[in-house]
This record gives sequence, C-alpha cells and structure tokens, in this order.
Amino acid sequence: MRRAVARLRRRLGRRGSILAILGAGKICLGAGFLAAPPTSTRGLELLTDRAPLHCWAWVWVLAGSVTFASSLLPVGRDAVGFSAALVPPSLWAAAYLWSAVSGDYARGAWVAGWYLTSHIGVILWASAVPEHSVPHRAVRDPGSGRG
Repeated sequence: MRRAVARLRRRLGRRGSILAILGAGKICLGAGFLAAPPTSTRGLELLTDRAPLHCWAWVWVLAGSVTFASSLLPVGRDAVGFSAALVPPSLWAAAYLWSAVSGDYARGAWVAGWYLTSHIGVILWASAVPEHSVPHRAVRDPGSGRG
C-alpha cells in the first residue's frame, strides 16, 4: 500500500495533487446539490433565472471531473484543469456579487468574497506553483571566511 501511495504521489506531483483535490471537491459539491437541493437559492437568482439549480450542479460535477482528470496530465498540459476549476466558483461569485449590488441579498458580497478568496484565489495561486522548485545555490564569498 505504501508503494502504491508513493507511486501515485510521484505520478501526480504538486500540481496534480491539488487538481485531484479540487476536482474531487467540486464533484462532491455538485453531487450534494443534486442529492439534496438546498431549500433556498437566495443570491443565486442570476443563475437560477436562466436554468434550474440541478443544471448548475452538473456544471460543478463536469468541471470537477475535468479538473480531476487533468491531475493525471503532464505539467504544461494541466492548464485545462485549472481553467475548468475556475468556472463554477466564478459563476457563483458573480451571482452573489450581483445579488448584493442589486440589493436583493445583502450577504451576497460576503459570500462572493469567500468564493473569490477561498476558491478562485487558491486556484490561481496553485496554477502558478511550479512542479519542482529547486533552492538557489549559495554563492560563496571567498573573503567571508565561510564556506
């Protein structure tokens, strides 16, 4: 079992690991909306006026599936996974922000801020993390007596 985990960690790397985690989380969130729809969709009217919530739940599941599948792609080809990961939280943030600006849901600005930082911000940060970072070699100063 330990070998299998080590092999998977090597296969996924840093970027693949975060894509797998993000993808699984998005699939779970979408599945949760499908299995037990919330009683209130307040703040999401920008979306639910265009399609029912179960359609938007499938957006989470689809984006999560693409994100998860992208975790297995080589570095440099995983951008599609990070792009897919951005779609659902961007839509949710926009809907909540719009509901706050339009005065329909005062709490919407705070929820949008949560999506913008905890979801979108983390995804953007993770997409910029290099797969391998090597520390810079220390430059020896011959006159310092160290080294």
